[in-house]
Amino acid sequence: MERALIILKPDAVQRGLVGPILSRIEQRGLKLQGLKLMQVSESLARTHYGEHEGKPFFNGLVGYITSAPVVVLVVAGKAGTIEMIRTMVGATNPAKAAPGTIRGDFGIEIGRNLIHASDSPESGEREVAIFFSPAELIADWGRVTDAWIYE
Repeated sequence: MERALIILKPDAVQRGLVGPILSRIEQRGLKLQGLKLMQVSESLARTHYGEHEGKPFFNGLVGYITSAPVVVLVVAGKAGTIEMIRTMVGATNPAKAAPGTIRGDFGIEIGRNLIHASDSPESGEREVAIFFSPAELIADWGRVTDAWIYE
């Protein structure tokens, strides 16, 4: 199973879009393994965005993600799940995101693009470990709908 970290950023929480975005994720058939509302600390933000440290936009990223609560979740599915999630999320710049994607339907500016999603299985595992302890995840639970989602 592939796991991805998804962050519903401060703009999604402030705009009341948590429900509609979570609904899209669940309706697609992705399985939740962890979910929490949290305030991201500066230290946690710097760890999460560490690959961007030194870039001109790094301090802005840290400042924004720590500015208000976020909803953080872990979703899992079969191979290809991360690619599917990235397609659902849409282009980083909402102005260029396709209609029907989360950013294409709800976003306008790149600095307020609503959602973060892991970009590879390796990033997914790294990011999940940053935001969740193993005790906070429920990985092995069965859904009666799985037989109707997966062949």
